Amino acid sequence: MAQWREACREDSFRKATSFTHRRKEIALFRLDDGIYAIANSCSHEYSPLCEGMVVGPHVYCPKHGSRFDITTGAVLDLPATSPVKTYPVKVEEGVVYVKV
Repeated sequence: MAQWREACREDSFRKATSFTHRRKEIALFRLDDGIYAIANSCSHEYSPLCEGMVVGPHVYCPKHGSRFDITTGAVLDLPATSPVKTYPVKVEEGVVYVKV
């Protein structure tokens, strides 16, 4: 059963960060309209997405340049062909929680 887990303080990052819960690495991205959480691994060759370049609502894999929509997990550019998992996020009293 999915539960809300504390990820970090809201003010602890500017654009991207990551945290691990039960061996799952999850990337957090701050966009203009809120904070989003996706799997922190490119579906092509498992490079950490939180280290990629963020342009608008998209993140580019730092290894081969696959592009993903941060809000939906959809893959937008090759070489990746599979989306990445997304997670619900909420912020309460300055703490970011992710439902994992």
